[in-house]
Amino acid sequence: MSDIVEATARTAQGTVRGAVERGVAVFRGIPYAAAPVGARRFRAPEPPEPWEGVREALAFGPTAPKRPYAPPLDRLLPDPEVPGDAWLNLNVWTPTTEAAGLPVLVWIHGGSLLHGSSAVPVYDGWAFARDGVVLVSVNYRLGIEGFGLFPDAPANRGLLDQLAALEWVRENIAAFGGDPDRVTVAGESAGAVSVAALLATDRAAGLFRRAVLQSGAPAALDPEAARGTTGLIARRLGVPATAAALAAVDPEALLAAQTGVTSGGNPLTGRNSFQLVVDGELLDRDPAEALRTGAASGVDLLMGTNTEEYRLWFVPSGLTERIGRLKLRLALLKFGVPNATARIYRANRPDATPGELLGALATDLLLRVPLNRLADARAGAEGATYVYEFGWPTPVQRLGACHALELGFVFDTLAHPDTMALTGPDAPQELADAMHRAWVDFATTGDPGWPSWDARRPVRFFGAEGTEGTDGPAVVLAPRDDELRSWERD
Repeated sequence: MSDIVEATARTAQGTVRGAVERGVAVFRGIPYAAAPVGARRFRAPEPPEPWEGVREALAFGPTAPKRPYAPPLDRLLPDPEVPGDAWLNLNVWTPTTEAAGLPVLVWIHGGSLLHGSSAVPVYDGWAFARDGVVLVSVNYRLGIEGFGLFPDAPANRGLLDQLAALEWVRENIAAFGGDPDRVTVAGESAGAVSVAALLATDRAAGLFRRAVLQSGAPAALDPEAARGTTGLIARRLGVPATAAALAAVDPEALLAAQTGVTSGGNPLTGRNSFQLVVDGELLDRDPAEALRTGAASGVDLLMGTNTEEYRLWFVPSGLTERIGRLKLRLALLKFGVPNATARIYRANRPDATPGELLGALATDLLLRVPLNRLADARAGAEGATYVYEFGWPTPVQRLGACHALELGFVFDTLAHPDTMALTGPDAPQELADAMHRAWVDFATTGDPGWPSWDARRPVRFFGAEGTEGTDGPAVVLAPRDDELRSWERD
Protein backbone atom coordinates (compact mmCIF):
# COMPACT_ATOMS: atom_id res chain seq x y z
CA MET A 1 0.00 0.00 0.00
CA SER A 2 1.38 3.38 -0.99
CA ASP A 3 2.38 5.80 1.78
CA ILE A 4 2.30 8.81 -0.57
CA VAL A 5 -0.01 11.57 0.64
CA GLU A 6 -1.00 14.90 -0.84
CA ALA A 7 0.68 18.25 -0.18
CA THR A 8 -0.69 21.67 -1.12
CA ALA A 9 0.74 25.16 -1.38
CA ARG A 10 -0.82 28.50 -2.27
CA THR A 11 1.00 30.50 -4.97
CA ALA A 12 0.16 33.96 -6.30
CA GLN A 13 -1.67 32.33 -9.22
CA GLY A 14 -3.55 29.69 -7.24
CA THR A 15 -3.23 26.56 -5.15
CA VAL A 16 -1.10 23.62 -6.34
CA ARG A 17 -1.32 20.03 -5.19
CA GLY A 18 1.78 17.85 -5.07
CA ALA A 19 2.65 14.67 -3.21
CA VAL A 20 4.73 13.59 -0.25
CA GLU A 21 7.38 11.16 -1.47
CA ARG A 22 9.63 9.45 1.09
CA GLY A 23 8.91 12.23 3.56
CA VAL A 24 9.53 15.09 1.12
CA ALA A 25 6.83 17.27 -0.47
CA VAL A 26 7.23 17.43 -4.26
CA PHE A 27 5.47 19.77 -6.70
CA ARG A 28 6.13 19.34 -10.42
CA GLY A 29 5.24 21.34 -13.49
CA ILE A 30 4.18 24.62 -11.84
CA PRO A 31 3.97 27.40 -14.45
CA TYR A 32 6.10 30.44 -13.64
CA ALA A 33 5.24 32.20 -16.93
CA ALA A 34 2.66 31.89 -19.68
CA ALA A 35 3.18 29.40 -22.51
CA PRO A 36 5.53 31.08 -25.04
CA VAL A 37 3.50 30.14 -28.11
CA GLY A 38 1.16 31.96 -30.48
CA ALA A 39 1.37 35.72 -29.99
CA ARG A 40 3.87 35.19 -27.14
CA ARG A 41 6.39 33.29 -29.27
CA PHE A 42 9.85 34.90 -29.43
CA ARG A 43 8.72 37.47 -26.86
CA ALA A 44 9.78 38.15 -23.30
CA PRO A 45 8.06 35.87 -20.78
CA GLU A 46 4.70 37.01 -19.42
CA PRO A 47 3.10 36.10 -16.08
CA PRO A 48 1.07 32.89 -15.99
CA GLU A 49 -2.70 33.05 -15.93
CA PRO A 50 -4.23 32.49 -12.49
CA TRP A 51 -6.49 29.48 -11.97
CA GLU A 52 -9.49 28.60 -9.86
CA GLY A 53 -9.54 25.67 -7.49
CA VAL A 54 -6.53 23.37 -7.09
CA ARG A 55 -4.02 22.69 -9.89
CA GLU A 56 -2.41 19.24 -10.00
CA ALA A 57 1.39 19.42 -9.72
CA LEU A 58 2.22 15.71 -9.77
CA ALA A 59 4.00 15.31 -13.13
CA PHE A 60 6.86 17.14 -14.81
CA GLY A 61 5.67 19.89 -17.11
CA PRO A 62 6.34 20.12 -20.86
CA THR A 63 9.96 20.44 -21.92
CA ALA A 64 11.17 23.03 -24.43
CA PRO A 65 11.48 21.87 -28.07
CA LYS A 66 14.74 19.97 -28.54
CA ARG A 67 16.28 16.92 -30.11
CA PRO A 68 18.07 14.17 -28.15
CA TYR A 69 21.83 14.32 -27.91
CA ALA A 70 23.40 12.82 -31.01
CA PRO A 71 24.88 9.32 -30.69
CA PRO A 72 26.91 8.25 -28.81
CA LEU A 73 26.18 10.95 -26.20
CA ASP A 74 22.48 10.04 -26.16
CA ARG A 75 23.34 6.88 -24.21
CA LEU A 76 25.45 8.79 -21.69
CA LEU A 77 23.16 11.80 -21.19
CA PRO A 78 19.50 10.67 -21.15
CA ASP A 79 17.28 13.65 -21.96
CA PRO A 80 13.55 13.00 -21.49
CA GLU A 81 10.93 14.90 -23.46
CA VAL A 82 7.51 15.86 -22.13
CA PRO A 83 5.02 17.03 -24.79
CA GLY A 84 3.06 20.26 -24.53
CA ASP A 85 3.39 24.01 -25.04
CA ALA A 86 3.65 25.31 -21.46
CA TRP A 87 7.45 24.94 -21.34
CA LEU A 88 8.02 27.65 -18.74
CA ASN A 89 7.51 25.60 -15.61
CA LEU A 90 9.43 24.58 -12.53
CA ASN A 91 9.49 21.94 -9.80
CA VAL A 92 9.84 22.25 -6.03
CA TRP A 93 11.12 19.70 -3.50
CA THR A 94 10.71 20.84 0.10
CA PRO A 95 11.10 19.22 3.52
CA THR A 96 7.67 20.59 4.40
CA THR A 97 5.33 23.39 3.41
CA GLU A 98 4.71 24.00 7.11
CA ALA A 99 8.25 25.27 7.77
CA ALA A 100 9.55 28.79 7.30
CA GLY A 101 12.92 30.29 6.49
CA LEU A 102 14.53 27.26 4.82
CA PRO A 103 17.45 27.83 2.42
CA VAL A 104 16.59 27.56 -1.27
CA LEU A 105 18.67 26.28 -4.20
CA VAL A 106 17.44 27.07 -7.73
CA TRP A 107 18.87 24.72 -10.37
CA ILE A 108 19.44 25.82 -13.99
CA HIS A 109 20.25 22.82 -16.19
CA GLY A 110 22.96 22.61 -18.83
CA GLY A 111 22.91 21.24 -22.35
CA SER A 112 24.66 23.77 -24.63
CA LEU A 113 21.43 25.85 -24.62
CA LEU A 114 20.05 23.15 -26.95
CA HIS A 115 19.34 20.18 -24.69
CA GLY A 116 18.27 19.31 -21.19
CA SER A 117 15.35 20.03 -18.88
CA SER A 118 14.35 19.95 -15.25
CA ALA A 119 12.89 16.46 -15.82
CA VAL A 120 16.33 14.82 -16.12
CA PRO A 121 16.33 12.21 -13.31
CA VAL A 122 19.90 13.04 -12.27
CA TYR A 123 18.54 16.41 -11.03
CA ASP A 124 16.02 14.88 -8.64
CA GLY A 125 15.86 17.28 -5.68
CA TRP A 126 14.82 14.75 -3.03
CA ALA A 127 18.22 14.58 -1.29
CA PHE A 128 18.44 18.36 -0.99
CA ALA A 129 15.00 18.50 0.62
CA ARG A 130 15.91 15.56 2.86
CA ASP A 131 18.83 17.66 4.10
CA GLY A 132 16.83 20.81 4.74
CA VAL A 133 17.16 22.74 1.45
CA VAL A 134 14.21 23.65 -0.79
CA LEU A 135 15.26 22.64 -4.32
CA VAL A 136 13.70 24.39 -7.33
CA SER A 137 14.52 23.19 -10.86
CA VAL A 138 13.62 25.27 -13.89
CA ASN A 139 12.77 24.79 -17.57
CA TYR A 140 13.58 27.59 -19.99
CA ARG A 141 13.45 28.12 -23.75
CA LEU A 142 16.26 26.48 -25.72
CA GLY A 143 17.87 26.84 -29.13
CA ILE A 144 16.41 29.34 -31.54
CA GLU A 145 13.27 29.73 -29.40
CA GLY A 146 15.31 30.99 -26.47
CA PHE A 147 18.56 32.28 -27.93
CA GLY A 148 18.10 33.04 -31.62
CA LEU A 149 18.96 36.66 -32.36
CA PHE A 150 16.38 38.65 -34.35
CA PRO A 151 15.86 42.31 -35.23
CA ASP A 152 12.21 42.09 -34.20
CA ALA A 153 12.41 40.23 -30.86
CA PRO A 154 14.26 40.62 -27.54
CA ALA A 155 17.60 38.85 -27.23
CA ASN A 156 18.48 36.34 -24.50
CA ARG A 157 14.90 35.13 -24.10
CA GLY A 158 16.00 31.97 -22.30
CA LEU A 159 17.87 34.14 -19.79
CA LEU A 160 14.75 36.28 -19.40
CA ASP A 161 12.88 33.05 -18.64
CA GLN A 162 15.38 32.22 -15.90
CA LEU A 163 14.92 35.70 -14.42
CA ALA A 164 11.15 35.22 -14.49
CA ALA A 165 11.59 31.94 -12.61
CA LEU A 166 13.76 33.64 -9.98
CA GLU A 167 11.15 36.39 -9.65
CA TRP A 168 8.52 33.66 -9.15
CA VAL A 169 10.71 32.15 -6.44
CA ARG A 170 11.05 35.53 -4.77
CA GLU A 171 7.25 35.92 -4.71
CA ASN A 172 6.17 32.36 -3.93
CA ILE A 173 8.84 30.27 -2.25
CA ALA A 174 7.69 31.14 1.28
CA ALA A 175 4.55 29.09 0.56
CA PHE A 176 6.85 26.05 0.22
CA GLY A 177 8.81 26.75 3.42
CA GLY A 178 11.64 28.62 1.71
CA ASP A 179 13.23 31.94 2.60
CA PRO A 180 13.28 34.35 -0.38
CA ASP A 181 16.31 36.04 1.18
CA ARG A 182 18.34 32.79 1.32
CA VAL A 183 18.33 31.80 -2.36
CA THR A 184 21.31 30.18 -4.09
CA VAL A 185 21.20 29.91 -7.88
CA ALA A 186 23.25 27.07 -9.36
CA GLY A 187 23.96 25.68 -12.80
CA GLU A 188 26.24 23.36 -14.74
CA SER A 189 27.78 23.86 -18.19
CA ALA A 190 25.42 26.17 -20.13
CA GLY A 191 23.51 26.51 -16.87
CA ALA A 192 26.66 27.87 -15.24
CA VAL A 193 27.17 30.29 -18.15
CA SER A 194 23.60 31.43 -17.51
CA VAL A 195 24.23 31.85 -13.80
CA ALA A 196 27.31 33.96 -14.56
CA ALA A 197 25.17 36.19 -16.78
CA LEU A 198 22.57 36.48 -14.03
CA LEU A 199 25.35 37.58 -11.68
CA ALA A 200 26.35 40.24 -14.20
CA THR A 201 22.93 41.76 -14.91
CA ASP A 202 21.46 44.49 -12.74
CA ARG A 203 17.98 43.03 -13.13
CA ALA A 204 18.90 40.01 -11.01
CA ALA A 205 20.07 42.10 -8.06
CA GLY A 206 18.38 40.93 -4.88
CA LEU A 207 17.01 37.70 -6.35
CA PHE A 208 19.75 35.52 -4.83
CA ARG A 209 22.60 35.85 -2.36
CA ARG A 210 24.79 32.92 -3.44
CA ALA A 211 25.69 31.26 -6.73
CA VAL A 212 27.31 28.06 -8.01
CA LEU A 213 29.14 27.71 -11.34
CA GLN A 214 29.86 24.08 -12.27
CA SER A 215 31.97 23.56 -15.39
CA GLY A 216 30.91 26.78 -17.09
CA ALA A 217 32.59 30.18 -17.30
CA PRO A 218 31.20 33.68 -17.92
CA ALA A 219 30.76 34.26 -21.66
CA ALA A 220 28.65 36.15 -24.20
CA LEU A 221 29.00 37.16 -27.84
CA ASP A 222 28.60 40.53 -29.47
CA PRO A 223 25.45 40.74 -31.61
CA GLU A 224 27.28 40.53 -34.93
CA ALA A 225 28.93 37.23 -34.01
CA ALA A 226 25.72 35.86 -32.47
CA ARG A 227 23.62 36.37 -35.62
CA GLY A 228 25.44 33.66 -37.53
CA THR A 229 23.59 30.59 -36.30
CA THR A 230 20.17 32.21 -36.65
CA GLY A 231 21.03 33.33 -40.17
CA LEU A 232 22.14 29.86 -41.22
CA ILE A 233 18.92 28.31 -39.94
CA ALA A 234 16.80 30.90 -41.76
CA ARG A 235 18.81 30.37 -44.96
CA ARG A 236 18.29 26.61 -44.74
CA LEU A 237 14.54 27.22 -44.48
CA GLY A 238 14.51 29.86 -47.22
CA VAL A 239 13.03 32.63 -45.06
CA PRO A 240 14.28 35.95 -43.63
CA ALA A 241 16.13 35.77 -40.32
CA THR A 242 13.32 37.47 -38.41
CA ALA A 243 11.11 36.32 -35.58
CA ALA A 244 8.02 36.99 -37.68
CA ALA A 245 9.25 34.81 -40.56
CA LEU A 246 10.44 31.93 -38.39
CA ALA A 247 7.27 31.98 -36.28
CA ALA A 248 5.38 31.03 -39.45
CA VAL A 249 7.59 27.96 -40.04
CA ASP A 250 6.32 24.55 -38.96
CA PRO A 251 7.90 23.91 -35.51
CA GLU A 252 9.23 20.47 -36.51
CA ALA A 253 10.82 21.91 -39.66
CA LEU A 254 12.41 24.67 -37.58
CA LEU A 255 13.78 22.15 -35.10
CA ALA A 256 15.15 19.98 -37.92
CA ALA A 257 16.91 22.98 -39.49
CA GLN A 258 18.33 23.94 -36.11
CA THR A 259 19.69 20.43 -35.60
CA GLY A 260 21.24 20.39 -39.05
CA VAL A 261 23.04 23.68 -38.47
CA THR A 262 24.27 23.01 -34.93
CA SER A 263 25.21 19.32 -35.09
CA GLY A 264 28.71 18.00 -35.55
CA GLY A 265 30.69 20.14 -33.15
CA ASN A 266 31.22 20.23 -29.42
CA PRO A 267 31.70 22.95 -26.79
CA LEU A 268 35.49 22.63 -26.92
CA THR A 269 36.20 22.42 -30.63
CA GLY A 270 33.30 24.68 -31.61
CA ARG A 271 30.67 24.73 -34.37
CA ASN A 272 27.57 26.77 -34.99
CA SER A 273 25.93 27.22 -31.62
CA PHE A 274 23.67 29.44 -29.55
CA GLN A 275 25.23 31.77 -27.02
CA LEU A 276 24.23 34.56 -24.72
CA VAL A 277 24.45 38.00 -26.35
CA VAL A 278 25.73 41.35 -25.12
CA ASP A 279 22.51 43.06 -26.15
CA GLY A 280 23.01 46.45 -24.51
CA GLU A 281 19.89 45.96 -22.40
CA LEU A 282 19.81 42.85 -20.22
CA LEU A 283 23.56 42.34 -20.68
CA ASP A 284 25.23 45.69 -21.25
CA ARG A 285 28.76 44.24 -21.31
CA ASP A 286 30.60 40.95 -21.37
CA PRO A 287 29.78 39.00 -18.17
CA ALA A 288 33.41 38.01 -17.63
CA GLU A 289 34.48 41.65 -17.68
CA ALA A 290 31.56 42.67 -15.47
CA LEU A 291 32.34 40.05 -12.83
CA ARG A 292 36.08 40.71 -12.85
CA THR A 293 35.42 44.40 -12.25
CA GLY A 294 33.12 44.02 -9.28
CA ALA A 295 29.63 43.03 -10.44
CA ALA A 296 27.92 40.84 -7.81
CA SER A 297 30.88 41.31 -5.47
CA GLY A 298 28.60 40.81 -2.47
CA VAL A 299 27.33 37.41 -3.68
CA ASP A 300 29.03 34.29 -2.29
CA LEU A 301 30.35 32.14 -5.14
CA LEU A 302 31.20 28.43 -5.38
CA MET A 303 32.73 27.29 -8.67
CA GLY A 304 34.90 24.62 -10.16
CA THR A 305 35.60 22.13 -12.92
CA ASN A 306 36.17 18.44 -13.55
CA THR A 307 39.75 17.39 -14.17
CA GLU A 308 39.13 15.86 -17.60
CA GLU A 309 36.12 17.79 -18.90
CA TYR A 310 37.13 17.20 -22.53
CA ARG A 311 36.81 13.43 -22.40
CA LEU A 312 32.99 13.54 -22.66
CA TRP A 313 33.31 14.95 -26.19
CA PHE A 314 36.66 13.61 -27.32
CA VAL A 315 36.52 9.96 -26.23
CA PRO A 316 33.08 8.62 -27.32
CA SER A 317 33.42 10.29 -30.72
CA GLY A 318 36.90 8.87 -31.29
CA LEU A 319 38.34 12.38 -31.60
CA THR A 320 41.11 11.59 -29.13
CA GLU A 321 42.57 8.98 -31.50
CA ARG A 322 42.02 11.05 -34.65
CA ILE A 323 44.16 13.94 -33.44
CA GLY A 324 47.78 13.47 -34.42
CA ARG A 325 50.76 15.80 -34.11
CA LEU A 326 49.84 17.88 -37.17
CA LYS A 327 46.23 18.39 -36.09
CA LEU A 328 47.47 19.27 -32.63
CA ARG A 329 49.78 21.97 -34.04
CA LEU A 330 46.97 23.43 -36.15
CA ALA A 331 44.61 23.43 -33.16
CA LEU A 332 47.19 25.20 -30.99
CA LEU A 333 47.47 27.90 -33.64
CA LYS A 334 43.68 28.20 -33.90
CA PHE A 335 43.26 28.58 -30.15
CA GLY A 336 46.28 30.88 -29.83
CA VAL A 337 48.02 28.65 -27.31
CA PRO A 338 51.48 30.04 -26.45
CA ASN A 339 54.34 27.69 -27.28
CA ALA A 340 55.61 27.90 -23.71
CA THR A 341 52.21 26.83 -22.41
CA ALA A 342 52.07 23.82 -24.71
CA ARG A 343 55.55 22.77 -23.57
CA ILE A 344 54.57 22.91 -19.88
CA TYR A 345 51.43 20.83 -20.42
CA ARG A 346 53.41 18.31 -22.46
CA ALA A 347 56.11 18.05 -19.80
CA ASN A 348 53.49 17.51 -17.09
CA ARG A 349 51.82 14.76 -19.16
CA PRO A 350 54.66 12.78 -20.70
CA ASP A 351 52.40 9.84 -21.60
CA ALA A 352 49.55 11.89 -23.10
CA THR A 353 48.57 11.42 -26.73
CA PRO A 354 48.22 14.51 -28.94
CA GLY A 355 44.43 14.29 -28.52
CA GLU A 356 44.67 14.10 -24.74
CA LEU A 357 47.09 17.02 -24.68
CA LEU A 358 44.74 19.12 -26.79
CA GLY A 359 41.84 18.18 -24.54
CA ALA A 360 43.69 19.26 -21.40
CA LEU A 361 44.67 22.57 -23.01
CA ALA A 362 41.17 23.25 -24.31
CA THR A 363 39.59 22.37 -20.95
CA ASP A 364 41.78 24.86 -19.14
CA LEU A 365 41.58 27.58 -21.79
CA LEU A 366 37.78 27.56 -21.84
CA LEU A 367 36.97 26.64 -18.23
CA ARG A 368 39.67 26.42 -15.59
CA VAL A 369 41.69 29.50 -16.56
CA PRO A 370 38.76 31.95 -16.73
CA LEU A 371 37.28 30.63 -13.47
CA ASN A 372 40.62 30.98 -11.69
CA ARG A 373 40.99 34.51 -13.05
CA LEU A 374 37.52 35.32 -11.78
CA ALA A 375 38.44 33.93 -8.36
CA ASP A 376 41.61 36.04 -8.33
CA ALA A 377 39.63 39.17 -9.25
CA ARG A 378 37.14 38.51 -6.42
CA ALA A 379 39.78 37.92 -3.74
CA GLY A 380 39.01 40.34 -0.94
CA ALA A 381 35.49 41.08 -2.21
CA GLU A 382 32.56 41.28 0.19
CA GLY A 383 31.26 37.91 -0.99
CA ALA A 384 33.42 34.83 -0.38
CA THR A 385 34.70 32.69 -3.27
CA TYR A 386 35.29 28.94 -3.08
CA VAL A 387 36.90 26.75 -5.75
CA TYR A 388 36.74 22.97 -6.18
CA GLU A 389 37.97 20.36 -8.64
CA PHE A 390 36.24 17.02 -9.21
CA GLY A 391 38.68 14.29 -10.11
CA TRP A 392 37.03 10.88 -9.66
CA PRO A 393 37.43 8.91 -12.91
CA THR A 394 34.42 6.93 -14.11
CA PRO A 395 35.15 3.43 -15.44
CA VAL A 396 32.58 3.96 -18.23
CA GLN A 397 34.15 4.08 -21.71
CA ARG A 398 37.48 5.49 -20.46
CA LEU A 399 35.75 8.82 -19.81
CA GLY A 400 37.77 9.66 -16.71
CA ALA A 401 36.73 12.72 -14.70
CA CYS A 402 34.70 14.07 -17.61
CA HIS A 403 32.18 16.86 -18.08
CA ALA A 404 28.84 16.36 -16.25
CA LEU A 405 30.14 13.43 -14.17
CA GLU A 406 29.90 15.37 -10.90
CA LEU A 407 26.13 15.91 -11.22
CA GLY A 408 25.04 12.59 -9.72
CA PHE A 409 27.34 13.24 -6.76
CA VAL A 410 26.07 16.79 -6.17
CA PHE A 411 22.43 15.63 -6.28
CA ASP A 412 23.17 12.33 -4.49
CA THR A 413 21.38 10.39 -7.23
CA LEU A 414 23.99 7.68 -7.85
CA ALA A 415 21.36 4.94 -7.54
CA HIS A 416 19.34 6.12 -10.54
CA PRO A 417 19.94 4.22 -13.81
CA ASP A 418 20.27 7.48 -15.77
CA THR A 419 23.08 8.55 -13.44
CA MET A 420 24.74 5.15 -13.81
CA ALA A 421 24.90 5.64 -17.57
CA LEU A 422 27.83 7.96 -16.88
CA THR A 423 29.12 6.82 -13.48
CA GLY A 424 28.68 3.06 -13.76
CA PRO A 425 27.01 1.02 -10.99
CA ASP A 426 29.77 1.22 -8.38
CA ALA A 427 30.40 4.94 -7.92
CA PRO A 428 31.54 5.72 -4.36
CA GLN A 429 28.61 6.82 -2.18
CA GLU A 430 31.01 8.40 0.32
CA LEU A 431 32.12 10.80 -2.41
CA ALA A 432 28.49 11.74 -3.10
CA ASP A 433 27.98 12.23 0.64
CA ALA A 434 30.91 14.66 0.78
CA MET A 435 30.09 16.61 -2.36
CA HIS A 436 26.36 16.84 -1.73
CA ARG A 437 27.03 17.96 1.83
CA ALA A 438 29.30 20.76 0.57
CA TRP A 439 26.52 22.08 -1.70
CA VAL A 440 23.95 21.82 1.12
CA ASP A 441 26.25 23.66 3.52
CA PHE A 442 26.98 26.37 0.95
CA ALA A 443 23.27 26.95 0.31
CA THR A 444 22.59 26.94 4.04
CA THR A 445 25.49 28.95 5.48
CA GLY A 446 27.59 30.19 2.57
CA ASP A 447 30.53 28.00 3.68
CA PRO A 448 31.02 24.66 1.84
CA GLY A 449 33.68 23.50 4.30
CA TRP A 450 37.08 24.62 3.05
CA PRO A 451 39.02 27.91 2.98
CA SER A 452 37.77 30.70 0.75
CA TRP A 453 39.94 31.92 -2.13
CA ASP A 454 42.86 34.19 -1.35
CA ALA A 455 46.45 34.63 -2.49
CA ARG A 456 47.16 30.98 -1.57
CA ARG A 457 44.55 29.77 -4.12
CA PRO A 458 43.04 26.89 -2.09
CA VAL A 459 41.15 24.27 -4.14
CA ARG A 460 39.06 21.48 -2.64
CA PHE A 461 39.67 18.24 -4.54
CA PHE A 462 36.82 15.73 -4.62
CA GLY A 463 37.76 12.14 -5.41
CA ALA A 464 41.09 12.94 -6.99
CA GLU A 465 43.65 10.18 -7.29
CA GLY A 466 46.12 10.24 -4.43
CA THR A 467 43.85 11.84 -1.84
CA GLU A 468 43.20 10.16 1.50
CA GLY A 469 40.00 8.22 0.86
CA THR A 470 37.62 8.56 -2.06
CA ASP A 471 36.02 11.70 -0.69
CA GLY A 472 39.50 13.13 -0.17
CA PRO A 473 40.02 15.64 2.63
CA ALA A 474 42.50 17.30 0.32
CA VAL A 475 42.66 21.06 -0.01
CA VAL A 476 45.49 21.82 -2.40
CA LEU A 477 47.09 25.25 -2.61
CA ALA A 478 47.56 26.58 -6.16
CA PRO A 479 47.32 23.20 -7.97
CA ARG A 480 49.09 23.02 -11.35
CA ASP A 481 50.00 26.65 -10.90
CA ASP A 482 52.75 26.46 -13.53
CA GLU A 483 50.11 25.63 -16.13
CA LEU A 484 47.72 28.38 -15.08
CA ARG A 485 50.37 31.08 -15.00
CA SER A 486 51.69 30.07 -18.41
CA TRP A 487 48.51 31.48 -19.97
CA GLU A 488 49.22 34.95 -18.64
CA ARG A 489 50.27 37.43 -21.29
CA ASP A 490 51.77 40.87 -20.98
